[in-house]
Amino acid sequence: MVYAMSDLHGCYDKYVRMLERIGFCDDDTLYILGDVVDRGPDGIKILLDMFDRKNVIPIRGNHDHMAWKLLKLTVNSENIGDDILEITRMWFTDGGIPTYKAFRELRAADKKRLLSYVSTFFYFQEIEVGEKTFFLSHTVPEKEKMMDPESFSLLEYIVGEPEYDKVYFEDKYIVTGHTPTSLIDESCDGRIYKKNNHIAIDCGAVFGSPLGCICLDTMEEFYVD
Repeated sequence: MVYAMSDLHGCYDKYVRMLERIGFCDDDTLYILGDVVDRGPDGIKILLDMFDRKNVIPIRGNHDHMAWKLLKLTVNSENIGDDILEITRMWFTDGGIPTYKAFRELRAADKKRLLSYVSTFFYFQEIEVGEKTFFLSHTVPEKEKMMDPESFSLLEYIVGEPEYDKVYFEDKYIVTGHTPTSLIDESCDGRIYKKNNHIAIDCGAVFGSPLGCICLDTMEEFYVD
């Protein structure tokens, strides 16, 4: 089976319980649509677990991207340089402190291994599951940009603002995280949003809501509190 989940934000316990809930095994594939780290306490722990699972496919989120860029600069220094101090403060304010502290506690070899791993995260993946096509990314830009790939950069796949009220493609589903579903539709609070060929799966796990996961073969939804 092929599964997707997103926005784990350091919620390691929910992540492990979700793997148990879906009976995740070597024959399955799991796409994680970004924002593994920050806000919650155990983002680094989740990354290390993902690294050891060859059937977990990571897609880059804005928090993963920012952590990767800044942590690279700290590997050979005990202190963060003045030139990046302000952007680091912004990252800390947006939940980066647990990630930074956990990273600093790793051995040098594990720091290098983890940074190399995050550098390989995809910006998007398009896959076929049965007779359905899915475009998987952390987020997407508005429809007009999405229809003209030359009009935007890859960063739109980590910080873009989707138009959930519009059908982007008649023949494929867009699956994203990034925006908690309660902010898309109040009736989807803590639940996966499905409308207009758009599937939004960030249920707000780090904010006390369930972690959501969807099976792309069957469209079955799974939740753990």
